Amino acid sequence: MTTELYPPERIGRVREAAAGAGLGAVLLTPGPDLRYVTGYDALPLERLTCLAVPAEGEPFLVVPRLELPAARESPAGALGIELVPWDETDDPFALTAARLPSGIARVGVADRMWAAMALRFRAALPGAEQVAAGSVLRELRMRKSAAEVAALREAGAAIDRVHRLVPGFLKAGRTEREVGRDIADAIIAEGHARVDFVIVGSGPNGANPHAELSDRVISPGEPVVVDIGGTMPSGYCSDSTRNYCVGEAPAEYRAYYAVLEEAQRASCEAVRPGAAPEAVDAAGRGVIAAAGYGEHFFHRTGHGIGLESHEDPYIVAGNREPLEAGMAFSIEPGIYPGPHGARIEDIVVCTEDGYEPMNVTERGLVTVD
Repeated sequence: MTTELYPPERIGRVREAAAGAGLGAVLLTPGPDLRYVTGYDALPLERLTCLAVPAEGEPFLVVPRLELPAARESPAGALGIELVPWDETDDPFALTAARLPSGIARVGVADRMWAAMALRFRAALPGAEQVAAGSVLRELRMRKSAAEVAALREAGAAIDRVHRLVPGFLKAGRTEREVGRDIADAIIAEGHARVDFVIVGSGPNGANPHAELSDRVISPGEPVVVDIGGTMPSGYCSDSTRNYCVGEAPAEYRAYYAVLEEAQRASCEAVRPGAAPEAVDAAGRGVIAAAGYGEHFFHRTGHGIGLESHEDPYIVAGNREPLEAGMAFSIEPGIYPGPHGARIEDIVVCTEDGYEPMNVTERGLVTVD
């Protein structure tokens, strides 16, 4: 699975993309771009770890000597690239610059590179314009391989298993924080390596899409928005939102929840190769607006997902870049009128003739006794 997820030829694609963008080299420090290219989930330390991919020449990975064993044992160690250790008294920025071809005019630096490191590279490569490497790597990362789709499918199944456990955690008299703690434990127990977020928005907190866990006590008859996600050992992420109610839901909530289900279905059905992301957004948004709830849907319909829970492509008005098979993203319209709210979220992958959902749990409102 590791070789399929992080194939050796990926570095060659980065080199070609860098040359095509007019970059002399790409410099990747710990983060999702480095992991995408090498499979190395390096620790983000004050000591420099950096993959250098020159447009002309061989790539190399600069690592602190004390991190050399970890680099060798990671998937990067099997790629055949040179590992260049540096000692505590060395200047790793000057060391990296000295190994690059001379006269580089433009260099791509990782989007997540710390500013302190980018400035050190600016000094070590005087005259070289720095640009965001993400502008090059996004074209590669947006189009998921079959192995990446399989990893997202595995992540989706894991978070689905957690959602099936949620009704056992939601009880009147419990706090959001108590429920959130149980959910976080379940995210790990069901196969994730890390919990990325847990939202348990009860009652009025459900009208805040990014509500933080609080000590608010859940009361009978209150809807609860549960938005959860984590990172799998593969590095690929999950993200899914479902809606629950402790007891009978209010009539006005049930009315707009039916609209939301229709809107989410409409946006999913708009996904196909060649469709513009803004058209997918408009499909569900139009349903919500026609029902009179337009002002209560105030965020984009979705975001890409992969090694990050939010990445390209974004499903939002103004994005006309055509969808392609292999692109993965969320479809998550919401309606938040207060004193409660709701959001339905699935991860989907664009296929040759439509879409495949990574989440398959029931999208309807789940009533908890």
